[in-house]
Amino acid sequence: MDISVVIPLYNEDESIPELYAWIERVMKQNNFSYEVIFINDGSTDRSWEIIQELNQKQPDVVKGIKFRRNYGKSPALYCGFEQAQGDVVITMDADLQDSPDEIPELYRMIKEEGYDLVSGYKQKRYDPISKTIPTKLFNATARKISGIKNLHDFNCGLKAYRKAVVKNIEVYGEMHRYIPYLAKNAGFNKIGEKVVQHQARKYGSSKFMGLNRFVNGYLDLLTLWFLSTFGKKPMHVFGFLGTLMFFIGFVAAVWIGADKLWCLANGIQQRLVTDSPFFYIALTMMILGTQLFLTGFLGDLISRSSTGRNDYQIEETI
Repeated sequence: MDISVVIPLYNEDESIPELYAWIERVMKQNNFSYEVIFINDGSTDRSWEIIQELNQKQPDVVKGIKFRRNYGKSPALYCGFEQAQGDVVITMDADLQDSPDEIPELYRMIKEEGYDLVSGYKQKRYDPISKTIPTKLFNATARKISGIKNLHDFNCGLKAYRKAVVKNIEVYGEMHRYIPYLAKNAGFNKIGEKVVQHQARKYGSSKFMGLNRFVNGYLDLLTLWFLSTFGKKPMHVFGFLGTLMFFIGFVAAVWIGADKLWCLANGIQQRLVTDSPFFYIALTMMILGTQLFLTGFLGDLISRSSTGRNDYQIEETI
């Protein structure tokens, strides 16, 4: 099979028939063998009934996954990736803002130019300024932390993947924003970008508005950075910070004690050590240093007992 199209959706019953007809037309024009996998993320409208109707007409092409409740985009993509059988996997949103006309070129970039992942870049957007400005700041931060300098839009729903990519990454929580980063961490380094057309929303309203998504996005990015950098070696960061803080606190405590002894030896009037704020600062740093060291130690113990401690990406075995 040439292409699997994975479409997560939530309350998009008005756009599903038009989107599928558009995809079908593009696929037939290019003689692609394909499947379309709709993941109904707990919709409360007629979305699932429409998917069932499409499946009855073309059971070999239209497939559906129905969640009992709304889990989010990442779980929907994870389940869609598990079921995908195409050599190239295309993801897009169901709101008609992603154009299926981009599919042939995305497929060509994967198959002929050898990209592992191609991410869409909506250079001209039809979103309100309250969404576009935070998105630019978010993408700039993501480029800096991930090291993927050539991507302008990490969170674009329209992406193409080599099949091996979706079978070797785990999209969970709200990590759909960072799939290129997940792919890079799994060893898929040829990541490209294509300028794609952004359509104005035709039906309904966006399901992803609100400032909390940007706050969560930054927290997820920090989590992913830490896991990719220190996930299998937590002692390296916590142990280092703990040792450094304990050493500084210990040196400060020794200096305070030595200064007190010197003053006593020379008959100089000196206040009690416990009256000095530096004594408590030094003590606090030693305690925090010990706690950080123990955190790293416990993290290493957990990592060593984890079932995924030896989960390495092996591309080929002969």
